[in-house]
Amino acid sequence: MVNDTTRLLGLDGLVAERVELDAAGVPVVDLSTGCEQARCCPQCGQRAVRVKQWTTTRPRDLTVAGRAVRLRWRKRRWYCATLACPRKSFTEQVAQVPARSRLTARLRQAAGAAVADRGRTIVQAARDHGLSWSIVAAAFTAHAAAVLPTEPEPVAVLGIDEVRRGKPHWIWDERAGSWTVTADRWHVGFCDLSGGQGLLAQVEGRTTTTVTGWLAARSPAWREQVTAVAIDMCTVFKAAIRQVLPHALLVVDHFHVVQLGNRAVTEVRRRVTLTQRGRRGRSTDPEWRIRNRLTRSAARMSGKHVDRLADILDNLPAKIGAPILTAWNAKEDLLDLLATARTRPDRELVHGLLHRFYNRCAASDLPELHRLATTIETWWPQINAFLTTGITNAGSEGTNRVIKTVARDAYGFRNPENQRLRTRTATTRRHRGHPNPA
Repeated sequence: MVNDTTRLLGLDGLVAERVELDAAGVPVVDLSTGCEQARCCPQCGQRAVRVKQWTTTRPRDLTVAGRAVRLRWRKRRWYCATLACPRKSFTEQVAQVPARSRLTARLRQAAGAAVADRGRTIVQAARDHGLSWSIVAAAFTAHAAAVLPTEPEPVAVLGIDEVRRGKPHWIWDERAGSWTVTADRWHVGFCDLSGGQGLLAQVEGRTTTTVTGWLAARSPAWREQVTAVAIDMCTVFKAAIRQVLPHALLVVDHFHVVQLGNRAVTEVRRRVTLTQRGRRGRSTDPEWRIRNRLTRSAARMSGKHVDRLADILDNLPAKIGAPILTAWNAKEDLLDLLATARTRPDRELVHGLLHRFYNRCAASDLPELHRLATTIETWWPQINAFLTTGITNAGSEGTNRVIKTVARDAYGFRNPENQRLRTRTATTRRHRGHPNPA
């Protein structure tokens, strides 16, 4: 008979007989078997009629109404009625409490879901549920295998980016007579930038073979649906995409273009300070105090701050202020060019801004600007694809941030496979219906 206590406990197949408090005030629930299927032999399926003995088990379960509960299940061991059955006897079991299990199935599932869906570390989930590290780790692996798809769904815009995992591991190869890498410090992630799948996969290594291997493993229909791929300025990714996805539009993320421009300004500032002052920059140097302002966009600064920046550079010695001002103007020309993205610019406007940037770099004698202009010229088709489509690799960069956060919370991973599994569940929470881990 199912009573209200049984309904509140929520363990199918078990009936709550009575509830009492132990010496510590913890509720102790006495259970009995209420499922007739539990009398059937798990091997031959024959219903048993003769009891061999009674036994009591104490499986651990989740808290009920916020209180810890101790379960005490008195059940029977039956003789199998089939003489030819190799299973001579068996103990009653239900779906939530399998045979020889000291934990309920829902306790294991909750511990695994806490790590996969709620942003807990395995150690914290083990403490919250009163379990050991190994049990929670196994529960998380089983939960991740159930919720993560074996194959990613087709994507329209694919993002590829690398993230550093840790130190590489080497081993001496006697046959080759050289050191070979057994664990690479780089992982390459594939992200869905047009849908909500998040991190599709993560592979070890940052080589063309690594990227082409994962892409080639997808079906031809999956690869044909990829219309664009967003990457940073990495020749490895560029060669892999041209080899496996020749039809896809290759887009370079503008963040890395801005990063190159700021790096050129910083290199010019450091070089002229070192050559003219004979030392590194100090807090007493005007150009050192404005180092952060030099890397900001003038469009996002107030007019008085821009004027003050120009006045500081004009008042510096010509051999220091003039090169820095030239590099800063070239960087701003590059930012003006990138600002035309998502505005449907016409070809004349784009090439006019590009020509202004090239002229400023060519008119200067700064090797940093010459190198910057060469890089922009090499990657211009991919940069122009960003201006026309507005596709960025921000989704991949955000995924890398989550990957680093997960690794930092876990104090690092010694097993790369465990790290990839943890990061995939963390970056696909929104797609799986768990947008807020809290």
